[in-house]
Amino acid sequence: MLHGREREEVELSFSIPSVCAQQVEQGAVDLGLAPVAEIARQQLETIPGIGIACRGPVRSILLFSRVPWGRIRTLCADASSRTSVQLARVILRERYGAEPEISARAPVIEDMLSEADAALVIGDPALRLNPEELPFACLDLGAEWLELTGLPMVFAAWAGKAGRRTGELERLVRGSYEFGRNRLSEIVEAVSMAHGVPEALADRYLRQHIRYELGPEEEAGLETFLRLANLKTVAAEL
Repeated sequence: MLHGREREEVELSFSIPSVCAQQVEQGAVDLGLAPVAEIARQQLETIPGIGIACRGPVRSILLFSRVPWGRIRTLCADASSRTSVQLARVILRERYGAEPEISARAPVIEDMLSEADAALVIGDPALRLNPEELPFACLDLGAEWLELTGLPMVFAAWAGKAGRRTGELERLVRGSYEFGRNRLSEIVEAVSMAHGVPEALADRYLRQHIRYELGPEEEAGLETFLRLANLKTVAAEL
């Protein structure tokens, strides 16, 4: 949407996932790439077939602990995405029998773990960490979800308030996705420079860890997540 033909047709802004969802809720934008937990809560309509998902390790949603997983009682979480926080809650409960008290903190792992048993770090801060160099146990929540369910995990989709989804918006989103998919090498280089992530990691992340097309398996994974997280069903099929 920045460099393809869609750039002439949209006014694009960038925000963390939780703010994207807030802007949709407030009517400040027609469409946002919103966390699925917020899509469910707000009963938003989604653009079908495109989103952010993984099947296995996602690399950008990491849970660290200084105690055994089943003994976690407190968790500091980067609250920039409600979906990731809910996923951590589900994984800890269903796989390890832990139901910690969760509080929001800035994503500085040493500070988080000085206050709590565990820390959830997502997005760029997670990509800038090398878990192998840290003295804490680490779980990749994408891998944990696949181990738990055998299904992909859907994190976000393009969504807006009911009645705002149009064929024109679907065309813009699909066109932008196809433009970017054909230029991943350029995007990898730009992401690496702009976000301070090693180029090899950016390449693996965008080509291998993240899945962009949502089909029947992703829908099944999403339904399972919403059920386990006790969230409402999304308003429209992905």
